Amino acid sequence: MKRKTQQRQGIQSALGKAMGPLTIPEIHRAALDYSPGLGIATVYRTVRDMLEQGAILQIGIPGEIPRYEDAHRSHHHFFQCRVCSRVFEVHECPADLHRMVPEGFELEDHEVFLFGRCKDCRGGLTDAHP
Repeated sequence: MKRKTQQRQGIQSALGKAMGPLTIPEIHRAALDYSPGLGIATVYRTVRDMLEQGAILQIGIPGEIPRYEDAHRSHHHFFQCRVCSRVFEVHECPADLHRMVPEGFELEDHEVFLFGRCKDCRGGLTDAHP
C-alpha cells in the first residue's frame, strides 16, 4: 500500500467533498486547495494507483472523459448538466427495475444517468438545449 503523502491526501479530500464524480483536471483544481503546488502528472499517477487499490471508482459517461469518485460512497446515480457538463450525485433510485429486464434475463447491477440543466445553468437560457 502506498504511503499517504500530502498530495494523495489532497486528492482524497477533493474526491470526498465533491458533489459528483470529477475529471482529472477537476480533481487537480480541487486538490490544490489541500496541496498547493500539486502537479497534474502527480494527480494522474495517484489516481491510477488509487484505482488499482480500489480506493476510487472510474465513472464512464458516454462521449465524456472518465470521471472518478470515492469508492466508499453509498449507492447513487448521476445527473449531468448539458450546459456546463458538471455531474452531480442523485440519491434516489428507480423503483422495481426488475420489471424492465427482458424475460429470462437476470439483473445484476445498474447505473442511471439523468441529463438536463443544473440550477446554476437554468436561469435565462433560451437556447435549444432540452
